[in-house]
This record gives sequence, C-alpha cells and structure tokens, in this order.
Amino acid sequence: MADIYESRREQMFSQLSQVQISRVCTIGKRRNVKAGEILFEIGDRETWFYVVVSGAVEILRPVGESFERIVLHGPGQFTGEINMLSGRRSLVQGRVVEDGEVVVVDREHLRALVQRDSELSEILMRAFILRRVALIAQGGGGLVLLGSRHSAATLKLREFLVRNNQPFTYQDVETDPSVQSLLDRFQIGVAEVPVVLCSGGRVHKNPSIESLAAELGLSPELDAKVVRDVVVVGAGPAGLAAAVYAASEGLDVLVLEGTAPGGQAGTSSRIENYLGFPTGISGQALAGRALTQAEKFGAEVAIARRAVRLDCDSRPYKVILENGDVVLTRALIIATGARYRKPDLPELSRFEGNGVFYSATHLEAQLCEGEEVAIVGGGNSAGQAAVFLSQIASRVQILVRGEGLASSMSRYLIQRITDSPNVVLKTHTQIDALEGTDWLDRVRCHEVTSGKTDTLPVRHVFMMTGADPHTDWLKGCVRLDDHGFIKTGVDLNADDLTDGHWPLARAPQLLETTIPGVFAVGDTRSGNVKRVASAVGEGSISIQMVFKALADL
Repeated sequence: MADIYESRREQMFSQLSQVQISRVCTIGKRRNVKAGEILFEIGDRETWFYVVVSGAVEILRPVGESFERIVLHGPGQFTGEINMLSGRRSLVQGRVVEDGEVVVVDREHLRALVQRDSELSEILMRAFILRRVALIAQGGGGLVLLGSRHSAATLKLREFLVRNNQPFTYQDVETDPSVQSLLDRFQIGVAEVPVVLCSGGRVHKNPSIESLAAELGLSPELDAKVVRDVVVVGAGPAGLAAAVYAASEGLDVLVLEGTAPGGQAGTSSRIENYLGFPTGISGQALAGRALTQAEKFGAEVAIARRAVRLDCDSRPYKVILENGDVVLTRALIIATGARYRKPDLPELSRFEGNGVFYSATHLEAQLCEGEEVAIVGGGNSAGQAAVFLSQIASRVQILVRGEGLASSMSRYLIQRITDSPNVVLKTHTQIDALEGTDWLDRVRCHEVTSGKTDTLPVRHVFMMTGADPHTDWLKGCVRLDDHGFIKTGVDLNADDLTDGHWPLARAPQLLETTIPGVFAVGDTRSGNVKRVASAVGEGSISIQMVFKALADL
C-alpha cells in the first residue's frame, strides 16, 4: 500500500495554508473534537468535509475483521475523496486520535467552494481523484466479489464495478485457495456465485445490477414531485457533455444511466484521435473525468435507473423508469446511444460472457491472455480492440464482410493493424456458428465470395458490428428514421412535423425532435458522426438550444 500512496503523497494529502483555511472557514463551521470521536463511518451517506485546524484525524479502511490506517491528517490537511461531490456512501472511516479543532463543511457548500475558488478547487479535486484511484488499486471499501472466470454473471458484475470506479476485491473460486473459508463462513455454495460481500456482513447472492447499485449508494432517491430543468437520459460522451454544460450554466440537471458512465465509448481501451490527448486516453478514464466535472458543477447522476417510457403528451414531460419511478422535467436530452448489432446465430445468447463479448477492456483481456481471438467488425472500436488485444493474445483475426477497412476505420488504426505481425484480416468472411460446451471452443465461418468454409479454433470472439439505437422506449413520441434513429432539425420534413403535431411557429432547432424541448444527441441521433468528439460536441451545444426551448415553453 505504501508505494501507491507515497508516489503522489504531496498531491493526495496536501496541506492548506492559513490563508486557504480561512477561506474554507467562511463557508464552514469550526468545532472542537475529542480523541476517539468518529467523524464518519463506512457506508455513511452525505459525509461532511473536514479540515484539521489542530489535533489529528486518522482515515481507516477495512481489512478483513479489522481496520488499517491509510493516513493520519494533521493541521492543514483535509478529509474526503470523490464521493464528497456525488453524495455517495463513504468507503472509509474517519476517527479523531488527538483532541483539537476542525472546520466542518457540508456537501452543498463544498461544491460551491470548488466551483468558485479556483485555487482550492485544483487542490481539492486533484486530491479527491487521486485518493479514489488509490482506493481502487487497493480494493478499499470492504467490498468483496466472489466469482468464477467462467461465469458470465461474474463478468457482468466485475464490469459494472470497474466502470463505475468502485473499489473492490475480486477472488476467484477456482484459483484462490482462501475463497473456501469465506464460502464456509457465510454458508455459500460454489453454485451460488457470484456473491458480493459488503462491509457490515451483508451478503448478496448473484445480485442484479439494480440491487448492487442500491447497495453501493450509486442511485439516489428521486422525488417524483420535483420538476427538473433538464433530464439527460444516457451518460455516454454526449450525455455527460450535456450534463457538464447544463450544470455549469446553473440548470437543475438529472442524469439517468442504466449501467455505467461512458456508454459504448467507455469500453474502448484507448482513444487516440480525441482532441487534447496526444498519447490517447481510455474510454473509462474519459468518462470518469467527465462524470467528476458534471458532479462538481452540481449535476445529479443516478446509476442503474433505466428509462422505459416517455409521456410526451403532458407538461412537464414524464420519464417513466424501469422500477416505476416517474421523473418530471421541462426539457429532455436523449443520449441513449447505440449497442452493437447482434448477429443471427442460434447459440449466441448461450455464449455471451462465456466466449462472446461486446467490449475489449482489461477485464476481457485477462480471459484471453496468450490465446487466439477473433474480432467481428471493421469500425474504429474493432480497430482499437485489435490493437489492444494484439499485445495480449497470441493471434488476432479480424473478420469483416466487406473488402477491407478503409471505408469504416481511421487510417492510423489501419496502419497499426498492418504493422502488427499477429493480427490477420479476413475479408468477405461471415460467422455461421458458435460451438462449444460450457465455454466457446470454436467458430465456423465461410468466405462470402467463394463459399469456402473454415473452422477457427478461437475461444474468444468480440462482436463489434454495426449499431442499433436505444430508442424503443420513445416510439409514439418522436420521429425515427428507417433504422430507428431519432430524426432532428433539418432532417424533419413537413410530414414529420405535421404527424408529430409540432405546435410552434418556429422550426425545430438543429438537435430538436418533433417535440419542443426534447433533443437527441450522439449515436442515437439520425445522421450522427460516429466519433467521440462529435458526440461531445453535440451534447455541449444542445444546452444553448435547451435555454431557447425553455423560453418558448
């Protein structure tokens, strides 16, 4: 643990000057504390921010049955990590070890501080982010996932925790000898995995994403009577950009996300053509930074809250969620993105998570280290996956139905693939069948032009073909094109506006649908450019259109 914290200790555990402390005092309250007093417990919601004026406060993380000290805060130092802005549950305990005085700041005033004081904002935000990174590296927070590498349900939970930046410890029932004692202690059978063990002794056997999100405090309680200025459905690059700009402009913003921030881009191992990152950035890192920005400016983010229907006939608009909750909003930004199209293969569902994957992150890469893999698709996501997996797998085969990659993939990725000796491109090739018992063992395919069949001995296939929009929940409200994408702005013809009962004298704005104040951005919009930068741009500019629409409503 020392190496993780020592490398950037000065930034993680900065010491504020007296002038800086005095600025914190203007929004907080000074109070005396006694040795032994618990300032916050693991699992507490809405924990307060503390600056130590005198005395000392230790921060502890759970390790088995006991606690381990992470750091001892002295005068000028402060508590907290990134959940200080999100209002999620505390992953650590704070305990006074020496009588003294602290400055106490609640979350609302802390958020105001980081928005208005640029100097303190840089110090606090950098420390909060680095502390969360260290907790993730150490599996801090007391969460343990018991599972199997051959379990699709285990992979689903691991992906959820990783993509939501939740610290946890993973133990495999097949390779970790210490797991059996945990199974015996909690009277869990091997057939019941995956199992999540939480601090406080709570046990969740094969939990749903929704129940795990509730346990972790990732989804706040939503007040059905509150009318939001704008609700953003989907936390991919477009949705997060919209949330950042809306919140920074003072709008009351709620973001609804069904699984994890980042959308399809969040599964990219490295994006190298995004402006401002010449060495590249992973999709998850980009999403994590954007989420932190949105929460810094006051956006509320609810994870595992999936929209299933839009009531577009009433004002304010009603977004109905999967659990039956209703969210009211004056304006709506639809950023639900798209999912990879699933080929029509008889055994596909049986092998999903057991040899067939739709993302190529470090989690999936661990399963195919040193083995042969196949990637189906010729877009940038497929190219990024091929370059990434070529460093781990023994051989990577790219299967495309067309004659090459030039029409669908960026040139820099094509060059990388060409230069990789263990990457093979198979053109005019289509998969016919997936075969295996409990796990995928081989793939049968054929060459479209010649009809020649072949069997590939691959146990890992990454499906990255085409895109289907997440728009089923909107049918009957907005106009869709022939492929199910949302039509906006100039793409809406006279019949669309007539059939959609467009009520205003003005025409719909660039990203506006046939419903005033309802916008579509990113991959879910008809005619979108399938690049992260384009999605971010659409999300950003949509907020100025929201202001205009709110003035009309």
